[in-house]
Amino acid sequence: MITFFEASLAELSIHRIGNKLQDEFYVLSEQSMYIQDEMLKQLLLQYFLSPYEKVNEIYHFMHPNDDLNLNEVYHFASEIFANGDLFHENSKKLATYLYDISNHPKIKSGELYVAYFENVQIEGDLHDAIGIFKSETKESYIKVYPEQSGFALSYEQEAINISKLDKGCLIFNTDKEQGFKVAVIDQTNRSAEAVYWKDEFLRLKVRNDNYSQTQNVLGVYKNFITEKLDEEFEVTKTDKIDLLNRSMKYFKEKESFDIDEFANEVIANQEGIDLFKSYKKSYEEEFDTPIADTFDISDAAVKKQAKAFKSILKLDKNFHIYIHGNKELIEKGFDDDRSMNYYKVYFREEQ
Repeated sequence: MITFFEASLAELSIHRIGNKLQDEFYVLSEQSMYIQDEMLKQLLLQYFLSPYEKVNEIYHFMHPNDDLNLNEVYHFASEIFANGDLFHENSKKLATYLYDISNHPKIKSGELYVAYFENVQIEGDLHDAIGIFKSETKESYIKVYPEQSGFALSYEQEAINISKLDKGCLIFNTDKEQGFKVAVIDQTNRSAEAVYWKDEFLRLKVRNDNYSQTQNVLGVYKNFITEKLDEEFEVTKTDKIDLLNRSMKYFKEKESFDIDEFANEVIANQEGIDLFKSYKKSYEEEFDTPIADTFDISDAAVKKQAKAFKSILKLDKNFHIYIHGNKELIEKGFDDDRSMNYYKVYFREEQ
């Protein structure tokens, strides 16, 4: 999961990329920009980063010869992360490289933005990130403003809709030896000419490893318990906590995941099992993120996800009850004299 509520835009370079086969040229800026206007900064953060909040598939850079340094984008990004003073110079190299591989007649010209972000969160950790974005689609906008005793109209042509990012990638300064963590946006990925962005320019491979599989299925199950289950069943908070605890116990004790075994041992209710499998399928389709039915469990992913699995029952502002084991040892009731709910907790000894 990618979030940007702590992120800041540190530096930005803008270039224009034409289509080489159409005898269009590229235009490189002489220097980068440091945005001072806070409102503009926020608009740019929304434009560049908000599309990634629904991106779950993470990639790594690759090269057919297995030498990452032969991947141009990986090489330029590595230089930027190693020395921030080289940011703009490498942004120009990225622009000219993109121009050189834009060799399909239908590839649209547009602006290329290379941005340096600080404190972008991915999978629970904050990292600096390099963003590479291309705007190809321009729109016209009507502007209404007060004038004298009424209103007047004007328009803006060839403007950019900040809710529609055409193409982009975020390169996170982590896992350098494996090819960095990379997230991609491509709104034209159904057209034949669009493959140049991910396959030719970036050259990526899906990080479909045990870590991502473990993380994804735990995330899907947690959302299923906390958000979906209430729509079909009456489930108490203690039952939800118990279901989350049982799932975490399964992942900590098992070496491999099997969806049928997991569902039977953890959910143990056929209607609930069917609903979970349906929810998992919907997630895969919505986010275009396939999750295998069997895979080896990553201990590192379990440890990271365990932090998000809350086993705390919060009662007003007076008490927190941590439930780690047998939910049969806690009972809920209602006191008529006090008109208040209560929990009765059974235990053998204080520690």
